[in-house]
Amino acid sequence: MILLAGPAGSGRTTTAFTLINLLNTAEKNIVTVEDPVEYHIKRVNQVEVNPKAGVIFASALRHILRQDPDIVMIGDIEGKETAEIAMHASLAGRVVISTIHMNSAVGTVSRLLDMGIEPYLVSSSIMCIVGQRLVQSYEADPAIIKELGVKAASMKNAVFSRGAGCAACKGTGLRGRIGIFEILLLDDEIRAMINSRADSKAILDAARKKGFLPLRADGIRAVLAGRTTVEEVLQAAQMVED
Repeated sequence: MILLAGPAGSGRTTTAFTLINLLNTAEKNIVTVEDPVEYHIKRVNQVEVNPKAGVIFASALRHILRQDPDIVMIGDIEGKETAEIAMHASLAGRVVISTIHMNSAVGTVSRLLDMGIEPYLVSSSIMCIVGQRLVQSYEADPAIIKELGVKAASMKNAVFSRGAGCAACKGTGLRGRIGIFEILLLDDEIRAMINSRADSKAILDAARKKGFLPLRADGIRAVLAGRTTVEEVLQAAQMVED
């Protein structure tokens, strides 16, 4: 199971469908449950939820699993029932892709446990959790760099850029959006910590020792590549744990 975590407007659905497109072949039986159907994709069976008709994520997912799909995309983990069905589906050998409203990848683990889902189910069914944000695609103020959590010395030779602005971008110098990401891979140690109900900080510390990079770190790379600004990264990642 692959979980995409972030607030509304963070691009989770776009990432989910990018994954579906990568996996979409004639040999694969792919089914989605969405609210609403946002992108229509060839060869994919797409189901739209309709609460008035009794078609909600959980009930639709139960019926879909009887069709023995290879890949299932669930528009949103809306509660314990949907999450448990999705996790059992992944344990049965299906690829499950879904989104969840959470600020960070590590925090998603605690959220699932708080829903009342058994730790063993979380640890055994999830392959990775991707936290993400969208930021708009300049010499930066030293105070701003400090707020980003980066030592000024490490930025000595960094080149910042900002668009001059025009009527098309309303003077912002920014056009379009790009994603910044963090990916929590669940290995044996992390799974054991989940099973013992370790807190988010302990899981985060363990993940960092294994090379986990938080959203802000990916944002810094985007800034140094001239793809976005420091202010954009600070605004997008302000709710995520350092």
